Amino acid sequence: MGRFIWSSLEMSKTFEISESKAGPAEKKLLTEKLQLFKGKKVLIVGDVGLDEYLMGEVRRISPEAPVPILEVEKEDSRLGLAANVAQNVQSLGGIPLLVAVIGQDSGAEALRNLFHKHQVSAEYLVVDPTRPTTRKTRVMAKHHHLVRVDFETRKFISDETESKMLHQIQDSLNQADIVIIEDYAKGAITQSLIKKTIALAKEKNKQVLVDPHRTNSANFYEGVDLIKPNFEEAVALSGLNYDEMRDHPNKVIEVGQAVQKITGAKQVVLTRGKDGMTIFSGKKLTQVPTFARQVFDVTGAGDTVIAALALGMVSGLSLEQACMLANFAAGVVVGQVGCVPCTTQELKDYIEQTV
Repeated sequence: MGRFIWSSLEMSKTFEISESKAGPAEKKLLTEKLQLFKGKKVLIVGDVGLDEYLMGEVRRISPEAPVPILEVEKEDSRLGLAANVAQNVQSLGGIPLLVAVIGQDSGAEALRNLFHKHQVSAEYLVVDPTRPTTRKTRVMAKHHHLVRVDFETRKFISDETESKMLHQIQDSLNQADIVIIEDYAKGAITQSLIKKTIALAKEKNKQVLVDPHRTNSANFYEGVDLIKPNFEEAVALSGLNYDEMRDHPNKVIEVGQAVQKITGAKQVVLTRGKDGMTIFSGKKLTQVPTFARQVFDVTGAGDTVIAALALGMVSGLSLEQACMLANFAAGVVVGQVGCVPCTTQELKDYIEQTV
C-alpha cells in the first residue's frame, strides 16, 4: 500500500492507495461466495426497454440509394436497460424486484413475454398508456452495427405515474436486501423519485446504489450510498472539463473526489474500461484491474457490473471483493454480442480460467 498526495488550487488531500490482486486465494474466495447470491432480493428502479436485433450479411449496395442492403438471417429480442440489470440479478442467483414504467403497446407485450421467459417478475411494473415502451432496434452485419433505430420518449414521467412507482417501491422495499437506481435518462428516474426512494430505503436500513446518466449533474443523485459512473460520466456529472481530465491520469482522483463530494456518497466506483475500476471510499482509494480477455461488444456490461456489485455487497463481500467479482462478470459479457446476462456457472468458470 502506498500514499498519493492529490492537490488542486483549492485543497489538498491524502489518499491511501492500494491495488487489488486476483491471486489463487482471492479467486477461490470469490467462487465460494457465489453460492451466497442465491435468494438475495435486489430492488431495481429504472428505465426499461426492449432490445431488438436484425442480424445478417451485407453483400451489395442498394440501387435506390448509396446504402448497404442487409440480408437478414436472424431476428432477436432481449431485455434492455434496467430490465437487463434485473435479468443479470436473476441469472446470478438473485431475485430481482423491478419497478419501472412501460406503455400499453406491442413493445410492452413483448417485454412481458421476455420477463416470463427469463423468470423476471413483472409484478411491480407501472403502465402509463401516454408513453411508448422504449425499443431499440439494432441492425447488424455480423459484429458490426450498421444503424440503430430508437422508439421512445425522453420526457420525465407525470406526477401520477411517479406516485404509482413510489407505491410499488414502498411495497417491494419490505422484501429487498439492497436497492439499485438505474438511470438511462428515459424519464422514469426523476430527482423527486430518487430523494423519496432514498428516504424510504433509509427507513428500512437498505443501501442505495445508483448507475447514473451523464446528462444529469451529480447533485441529482445526492444522498445515495454508492454511485457507479464511468469516467466520462463522472466528468460530466462533476461539471469538470473532459479535455483537461482525459489527458492526465492523476485527474482520475480529482474527478472521483468531486463526484463523492457533490453526491455525498460514501463510495464512488469509477469504471474505466481497460483500466479497470477505481474505488473511492472515504480517504481510501483502491484500483481493481479489468479481467476482460476479449471485447466484442460492451453493450450492457455496465448492467452486469451493477447487478454483480449489489449481489456481492449483500452477500458479505467487501466492496473491493464485490468490485473484483463485478469486473470478472463484465469480462464474461463483453466477449459476447449485445445485451446478454452473466450466469453463475459462466462467472465461476471465467474466474477459474483467468490467469
